[in-house]
Amino acid sequence: MANTPQSKKRARQNERRYAVNKARRSRIRTFLRKVEEAITSGNADAANAALLAAQPEIDRGVTKGVLHKNTAARKKSRLSARIKALTA
Repeated sequence: MANTPQSKKRARQNERRYAVNKARRSRIRTFLRKVEEAITSGNADAANAALLAAQPEIDRGVTKGVLHKNTAARKKSRLSARIKALTA
């Protein structure tokens, strides 16, 4: 348990950051799920539109420190490759 005033403050800050990051991560996952559902349905246009909506969210997660930049790049790359294979 936190004893010093500074450690109590850090505990409060950590709780707030945890809640914000959790919401942000959940939002990113929702966008990714929409892309996945469009891909599995076989609708290339819907999948492409969903990916275009998801990319800024993924990038925002990187700038906010929720995702590593290589993780975001990998996710975007793999999704776009799957959509490209869907159209071919």
